[in-house]
Amino acid sequence: MSTAALITLVRSGGNQVRRRVLLSSRLLQDDWLVTPTCHSSTSEPRSSRFDPDGSGRPATWDSFGIWDNRIDEPILLPPSIKYGKPIPKISLEKVGCASQIGKRKENEDRFGFAQLTEEVLYFAVYDGHGGPAAADFCHTHMEKCIMDLLPKEKNLESLLTMAFLEIDKAFSRHAHLSADATLLTSGTTATVALLRDGIELVVASVGDSRAILCRKGKSMKLTIDHTPERKDEKTRIKKSGGFVAWNSLGQPHVNGRLAMTRSIGDLDLKTSGVIAEPETKRIKLHHADDSFLVLTTDGINFMVNSQEICDFVNQCHDPTEAAHAVTEQAIQYGTEDNSTAVVVPFGAWGKYKNSEINFSFSRSFASSGRWA
Repeated sequence: MSTAALITLVRSGGNQVRRRVLLSSRLLQDDWLVTPTCHSSTSEPRSSRFDPDGSGRPATWDSFGIWDNRIDEPILLPPSIKYGKPIPKISLEKVGCASQIGKRKENEDRFGFAQLTEEVLYFAVYDGHGGPAAADFCHTHMEKCIMDLLPKEKNLESLLTMAFLEIDKAFSRHAHLSADATLLTSGTTATVALLRDGIELVVASVGDSRAILCRKGKSMKLTIDHTPERKDEKTRIKKSGGFVAWNSLGQPHVNGRLAMTRSIGDLDLKTSGVIAEPETKRIKLHHADDSFLVLTTDGINFMVNSQEICDFVNQCHDPTEAAHAVTEQAIQYGTEDNSTAVVVPFGAWGKYKNSEINFSFSRSFASSGRWA
């Protein structure tokens, strides 16, 4: 797409009414003349960037992902020129978040989101265990650590790996200098997403908190849980001198204590193979198809599967309502754990709705054995 065409789209994008008006001209590729669209013309239809199928029907804003008028954001001009397609600005004001304590004595979940630079946005959830110390440490220091690394490392996957390892080392130093011995057994999951130029999404994760992208109404998991049930993770634990034991409910734990094989903190299990190195995922967003990103902790994930989360969110008017709906539904299904959700809307927000959602409240009884 030419720069001139993109600028024309940007100038026309500020008004919701004008977004619904059909683009009234086609750009001819060989002679660069603008010809009015005429459905009664006897000439053979010609294809262009604004009429890709040669049907004579110019493209609408739906073709570019600005589908739903509840997302009223301007177009980012420099990234749009760079990638050759209109890219909407993702506003932090429209990000939804909710956190429920459940039936625990305290809420050890933490979450955050921020604009790190003009190009990079940050979203994160942390699910603490053994006390909130490790989750608090990540919540306080991860954002600054990433900001310090951004000028030095352009590859966001490498950057996040470096940040996770740096934070783990820093927490170790903090714990060993502290008079509080409980910090040695405090740990946390960490699922962090960086969005650059509104289109490059990179996720890094340790533990069992999750990142899910909703594309064309279907869930796309961007993270894989780090549990002793994974053969590769179990092998590493055993090679490091650790062991996997199952509790009375049939759940595997590292050294009989930890339900995950990767985390930040858990310093007493570092010699048993529990590492802070994240697995990462890079994906290019398609704002015509991608509705939202949702980050969740395992208080939700254990009760609600990824597609159900997408379906719940798609029924909601705005991301704040959606985040509360997801956490409330986990409570309805019987979770007693802390439950946290962060919902980030993209260009196709509101486009893919499923009117046939079945809410199985009987699941709370079937699942209650986890908490016995």
